[in-house]
Amino acid sequence: MRDFHKPGRSPIYASDGAAATSHPLATAAAIACLREGGTAMDAAITASAVLAVVEPAMTGIGGDCFVLLSKGGGGDILAYNGNGAAPMKAEFGYFKERGLTEIAPDSIHAVTIPGAIDAWCRLAADHGRFGIDKLLRPAIHYAENGFPVAPRVAYDWAQEEEKLRADKPAAGSYLIGGKAPRIGDRVRLPLLGKTMREIAAKGAAGFYEGWVAEDMAASMQALGGLHTVEDFARHKGDYVKPIATEYRGVELWECPPPGQGLTALLMLNILSAYGAGKSGSDPLSADRFHLQLEAAKLAYRERNAHIADPAFARVSVSGLLSSSHAEALANLIAPDKALDLGSIGKFPKHPDTIYLTVVDKDRNAVSFINSVYYGFGSGRMAAKSGVLMQNRGACFVVDAAHPNCIGPGKRSMHTIIPAMVTKDGKAVMPYGVMGGDYQPVGQVHALTNMLDYGMDPQEALDTPRAFYDDGILSVESGIPAATVAALAAKGHRVQAAEDPLGGGQAIWIDWQKGILVAGSDPRKDGCALGY
Repeated sequence: MRDFHKPGRSPIYASDGAAATSHPLATAAAIACLREGGTAMDAAITASAVLAVVEPAMTGIGGDCFVLLSKGGGGDILAYNGNGAAPMKAEFGYFKERGLTEIAPDSIHAVTIPGAIDAWCRLAADHGRFGIDKLLRPAIHYAENGFPVAPRVAYDWAQEEEKLRADKPAAGSYLIGGKAPRIGDRVRLPLLGKTMREIAAKGAAGFYEGWVAEDMAASMQALGGLHTVEDFARHKGDYVKPIATEYRGVELWECPPPGQGLTALLMLNILSAYGAGKSGSDPLSADRFHLQLEAAKLAYRERNAHIADPAFARVSVSGLLSSSHAEALANLIAPDKALDLGSIGKFPKHPDTIYLTVVDKDRNAVSFINSVYYGFGSGRMAAKSGVLMQNRGACFVVDAAHPNCIGPGKRSMHTIIPAMVTKDGKAVMPYGVMGGDYQPVGQVHALTNMLDYGMDPQEALDTPRAFYDDGILSVESGIPAATVAALAAKGHRVQAAEDPLGGGQAIWIDWQKGILVAGSDPRKDGCALGY
């Protein structure tokens, strides 16, 4: 139970439906959709579209989308991969001939085909009651009539001023007098509103064909991109078979590769193999963080070596998630000494994404994530349509021997991962923790907060976090000084986190009481609501 003597907020309790997003306007739109008779999927798409307008540094129609769905709260989880691909002209030889050894985040070649709109339209048709035209109405309203900039949104926007100034169309739409809008400023995005109206009228064809696709292709070509209108027209998302592992009597479900969800599952397997409970009873203890972060190092090393587009490379999911593999990795962990594996990656500073979840009265449960990767994606906007293009291609490597090497029509390893927890054949929690590469650690941290330490969804999201970046362990404020000192004594190079680590949402389904318990991360502007 929450300690009411300390600052914080309670989770929300509801019976007929609940939604949790990273922005109040999106949560309100989702609840309104549910009250009008929409399904959880209808409400999730409505909220995602609103976020594409009101939280533009984190998400947009120029990005990708992954979704998990439990129909009626059942244990058969559906997964949808809305991951866009590299252009068909993105041959390895093209990059080799030009001496390119990586796809830099600011490279035009980091721009991949957006997959979100196809996902929204397909999922609405398959699992919704309303058409995409109705679902986009709140977003169109905010794009055309304006929205007030929320505090965290303003903070993230300001971080990307320089990037936006470098692209004339983006600067024209997203800067005011060359500056990012401030808290409370009212912003209108008429070009984005116009494109959303085209999608509302024509569905996915209004985005992947016609003038919008022509504008995206032409705008990227003018900057040296390899994109063609055919690349946009050929995009199709896929239903895929989700993957899972068991921990403490529940199953955690993830989308399969090329998503990094396998990393979270492997972390849980390592923790189980090491021995649940060895970290002690204090969730902020050095032993708890040490074990979690050592498991993360090992899991991320596997991620970096193996996860790729399964259409182009064999990813041995069963082998990576086998108990013998987890035991072998767990045996590498020492309780008093940090592993020296070198850097597991230098991760981008602001790839925070948006994650949202909705459960309706029929207990359809949706776990939904949408992203443009870095802040404002590539920073490049299609001039006429107002579409800010993602830079997901920065996740590729340029190495012909690596399974995640860039190639024509190939999908990169992907960081955005929705999660779903089931127990005894029923969905009990759609949840997710956004934050680029941090997401697997964030998911494991939140889930173990609940299962190992008895926290409710809000407490689990509130609790301070830690994560490695380029060999340095960043710790949030709220982690005790004694814990920081003990981690340093174990060999971790520790520093105070410059920015909050991620953000998340969760809805627990209490089948016995017939209620929903929802939380939303205080590191964002968002909230959970129910009725």
